[in-house]
Amino acid sequence: MRALARRIEGFAHEIDLEGGHELIVDEPADRGGTDTGPRPTQLLASSLAGCIAITMEMYAERKGWELGRLEVGVDVSYEGPVPNDYEVSIYLPAALDDEQRRRLLTIATKCPVHKVLAGEASVRISERLEAA
Repeated sequence: MRALARRIEGFAHEIDLEGGHELIVDEPADRGGTDTGPRPTQLLASSLAGCIAITMEMYAERKGWELGRLEVGVDVSYEGPVPNDYEVSIYLPAALDDEQRRRLLTIATKCPVHKVLAGEASVRISERLEAA
């Protein structure tokens, strides 16, 4: 999978994702941006919420459990511009029994985005020079 950010103007960037998806990231006006899209750190929180929800739904489907309404909320605390804490709230249907709830909460920590934020991935930066 590849993501490519291209500057539009100011801090606004178009992100092209492999598979034909596009989105805009920016900074809010009070931080020098034009607020034409979410901040990249907001995308981290939304990626975590979505990944946990999908991971739990896939697990429940494999087990033959009907989840019904599932909600995953993520509250982010910042130290300056850097997120330093993610608080995840999971709302599960009341119809699930205690064992199903326990297993779903355990599987929530297995989503790929959670693993990345928990420091289980490496990031390497390399420079490519523009051809003259």
